[in-house]
Amino acid sequence: MEKRQITLKDIARALSLSTSTVSRSLKDHPDISRETKDRVRKFADEHRYKPNALALGLRTNKNKTIGVIIPEIVHYFFSSVLSGMQEEAEKEDYSLIICQSNEDYNREIKVTRTLLSAHVCGVLASVSKTTTTFDHYQEILDNEIPLVFFDRICTGINTDRVVVDDYTGTFNAVNHLIQTGCKRIAFLGAPTHLTISNNRRMGYEDALRKNGIQVEPSLMPICDTILLAGEIVHRLLNLTDRPDAIFAINDEVAAYCIRKIKASGFRIPEDISVCGFSNSYISEATDPGLTTVDQHGFEVGTTAMRLLIDRLNGEEKKEGCVSKIIKTRLVVRESTK
Repeated sequence: MEKRQITLKDIARALSLSTSTVSRSLKDHPDISRETKDRVRKFADEHRYKPNALALGLRTNKNKTIGVIIPEIVHYFFSSVLSGMQEEAEKEDYSLIICQSNEDYNREIKVTRTLLSAHVCGVLASVSKTTTTFDHYQEILDNEIPLVFFDRICTGINTDRVVVDDYTGTFNAVNHLIQTGCKRIAFLGAPTHLTISNNRRMGYEDALRKNGIQVEPSLMPICDTILLAGEIVHRLLNLTDRPDAIFAINDEVAAYCIRKIKASGFRIPEDISVCGFSNSYISEATDPGLTTVDQHGFEVGTTAMRLLIDRLNGEEKKEGCVSKIIKTRLVVRESTK
């Protein structure tokens, strides 16, 4: 009995009581004597009895478990989002089941089915890079389970979403690079089917056009991982007309750029400025410190969770899609002029 979590049946067997008597004792039912209640509670406390929340939810139709689908838990932004979600959920006594798609479409399908099997009362999801069809998310809605997308969304599904203002964040960052004297700014982007990637690309292009600088597709490679950066940054630095600034779609790639630029004998920011996106812990650990765009991941998490809980509680009554936008903030450090 000590090697596993005990059940109501275990307590009943040990105390020679019926399961219903044990259950009513733990609920402080008035028909149960004080002596029996004390015996049951003492035994339950000593053996660390915990109610089965899933079974209780199925019986009462009041399951308070929320599923979260996230691309990468190790990513600073997503870990910040999870912290915000957890804090907001605990205010209302909701529990979380956290699933990682690991940027894999097939795994994402599996975890959505796992959450459906677990009878979660709602789902928060951020789409993986490799996901281009979304039937598995529609299945969640078809089962009348509220769904809120955050950060990476599916525009083809009519459901609530919380997004970062990627366009304005990138526009302001690139405009800052231009105002400090940069003219050839490389944009290291992400796959173009992602809404966040397109919004950041448009912010980059519009900032160039506003300042009379021509958009050059050769300076806009897909480069959202350190693995890709190894080849692409080397190529950019060896151009005859090399960039005098690099805007990276995340801080990890930006930090690698700083390392590669310095190893190649260039100075930062005198020769090449570098800007990232996220404001992760890496941005303060680089040398020089990394200028970056703060996504406010914790606020994304609390806002998405609040929106979902309001749906579950009937407090958000707007039909169709509710969209909430989290503003960004440019954090200027030593990697730009």
